[in-house]
Amino acid sequence: MRQIHFVAFLQAQNCTTLPSSWRHPDARTDTYSPDYYQHIGRVLEAGKFDIGFFDDRLAMPDMYSGDHAHTVQNGIRCVKMDPVTCLMAMGAATKHLGLGATYSTTYYEPFHVARLFQTVDLMTRGRAAWNVVTSVNDNEARNMGREGVIAHDTRYDRADEFLEVVLGHWDSWDDDAIVADKANNLYARPDKVRRIDYRGKFLSSRGPFTVPRSPQGHPVVIQAGQSGRGKRFASRWGELIFVNYRNIEEARKNYAELKDGAAKLGRNPDHMKITTLAYVMTGGSKSEAEDKKAAYDKLSNDIDQLSLLSEALNFDFATKGMDEPFTDAEIQGIEGMQAMRDRVLASGKKNPTVRDFMEITGRGLLNNAWVGGPKEIADKMEEWFTAPVCDGFVIGPTHQPGSFEEFVKYIVPELQKRGLYRKEYSGATLRDHLGLPRPAIGAWRTKADAAD
Repeated sequence: MRQIHFVAFLQAQNCTTLPSSWRHPDARTDTYSPDYYQHIGRVLEAGKFDIGFFDDRLAMPDMYSGDHAHTVQNGIRCVKMDPVTCLMAMGAATKHLGLGATYSTTYYEPFHVARLFQTVDLMTRGRAAWNVVTSVNDNEARNMGREGVIAHDTRYDRADEFLEVVLGHWDSWDDDAIVADKANNLYARPDKVRRIDYRGKFLSSRGPFTVPRSPQGHPVVIQAGQSGRGKRFASRWGELIFVNYRNIEEARKNYAELKDGAAKLGRNPDHMKITTLAYVMTGGSKSEAEDKKAAYDKLSNDIDQLSLLSEALNFDFATKGMDEPFTDAEIQGIEGMQAMRDRVLASGKKNPTVRDFMEITGRGLLNNAWVGGPKEIADKMEEWFTAPVCDGFVIGPTHQPGSFEEFVKYIVPELQKRGLYRKEYSGATLRDHLGLPRPAIGAWRTKADAAD
């Protein structure tokens, strides 16, 4: 029977994806300690989550007003530790939980990323995943020694090459390359370890790779592109897809498009798991959950929104009045998250104002939350999952670790009772949890050829 997949949305910093989360009275503040992440890992594993996943940015969200003072004062994602290091702390405290982290194709080198994540996969016995992103704003570029972000579609063109290099290296060692035959002085068979000698428009890499195959072959590839170009990239490469559907009608349309896109590239659509973001506010009853939501809504402020909008869209919202329209040139010049910009334009606002961006995107706010007791939340998840318009859910915490503790306490047992969710892990690797096959060496090349 088809089973729901759950992803925990984590950030290696002082808050969750919601900037006001650290102000919650039950939020822990030791978010730069190993104990914090190890506790979350144990909670997620007790709830049989497929994977805990770390988002990342390479700069503080200090685009707004060109100053970091408001970011630090308001606690808006101002602590951003390396996600892989935090992930390893969680891995040491768990045995089954999948472990995913974000690394940018814009500023890192593919050989380094390939080696890093394949090593994590070996050290965790096949539980690793890499979230592939293209970095979106100028302040990240400046931290990485560049003048500014490169054009949106060019970032994805470069990312295509990046994936070809990484997957080429991951396929450099055959499963049986290592024999460790001491008597005959043969550690590994030379004919089973290859160079890739890759040379593209943006990138080149020679090899041979320095890390052998892992129990799950290679790490799971996560992707979250939602612009037109981003969806094509996800259809080509993504095995676990993160999306943010606002309603079931939007979800039905986009779910079908992504699955069809994968099929047209020669992929089995069932080998692409699409999970949609859900901020769940729950408790022992619906009324208890509603009371929690009402209290939570008092935690946010306008600076939270304006700061995160500036970061995401690579535009300083402090340069415009709240009700001042954007010009056509300003709209077209946005090189950040274009799917967010396009959502505002799709609302019919040809020249939207700052206030329009705040209201339509809800950036930084707990909008579209799923609020209810165990029955109400499980009903909605069952509706979406069985439609189907998703293969599972990315659980966005309102505060940590409380959101995950409440979800495991109230929602997981209800879904298990309905037969929609596992009671035990079915295997040892992340691919086992997700129902993804172990990748054959070179299988991605046929799909890449089809995309080209």
